Amino acid sequence: MNFQRIAAVAVSFACSASMAAETLQPPWGKEENLGQKMVMEATTVCADGKGHYVAVVPDEDRGGDQLYYGDGKTFFLVPSLPFTSGRSFLEPRFFNKSANPNFRGMDWRVVSDIDLDKKANTCALRCGEKNIALTVMEAGPAADVLRKSAFAPSPHQFAPYALLRDTKGNYYFVDRGTGTPDQKNYRVFIGPRGALKAQKMTNVISDSEGEIFSTKKGDLRLVLDKAKTSVWIENKKKSLELRQVPVDENLPLIYNDLGVYEGARLGTPCDDQ
Repeated sequence: MNFQRIAAVAVSFACSASMAAETLQPPWGKEENLGQKMVMEATTVCADGKGHYVAVVPDEDRGGDQLYYGDGKTFFLVPSLPFTSGRSFLEPRFFNKSANPNFRGMDWRVVSDIDLDKKANTCALRCGEKNIALTVMEAGPAADVLRKSAFAPSPHQFAPYALLRDTKGNYYFVDRGTGTPDQKNYRVFIGPRGALKAQKMTNVISDSEGEIFSTKKGDLRLVLDKAKTSVWIENKKKSLELRQVPVDENLPLIYNDLGVYEGARLGTPCDDQ
């Protein structure tokens, strides 16, 4: 799966306080016309009984649905994946080993979803291999919850860009902002598994030969080409060759084990599972 492409389409995935502070117009606007009222009436809210809600909103533009997840006070947009009904979402913290590792270029082992059957009036959340039964709320109480809530973009606005490792087991991880103005907003983390530390960035250089991420500690010369070698240069003298670790194949490692995103909420229905 090309994670950068999916992240760009989804406008998803540490947390950006400025982005999280933004608000979105509710999908039904101010319910001022018939179309907006119809969107509200067609929206289903599923609840877990613990103060967490998933709103399944019809999206005519994509011919499917759009998910929002929240606590009854704020609902966050759950970035949709292409080629889906809109009820599936990227969730790298949960792994489904039985899913297709390459369907239409995506690794579905790191995709979770909401299963809503309106006719049977049932709703369920699947996070990797974990299944959670949800309750479909009555239309009146559901609308009350939605109307009193604010709506916001996904709180997680960075996506993995590159992952490397040296012979001593230290990882070198780079991520970048996913929003259009933030795509040159890179961060570098270095350290052993579970204890990577953010480095203070001083400069970023990008050209046809690759990229150089300069930090106070040293320079990461990154070449995203398996035939070429990336290196870490410390004190402008000591050079250490690095082995590239494919991002697409290691999303569970990145989100669960490196420590970079520890405690971060991704704004998906699996945040509280």
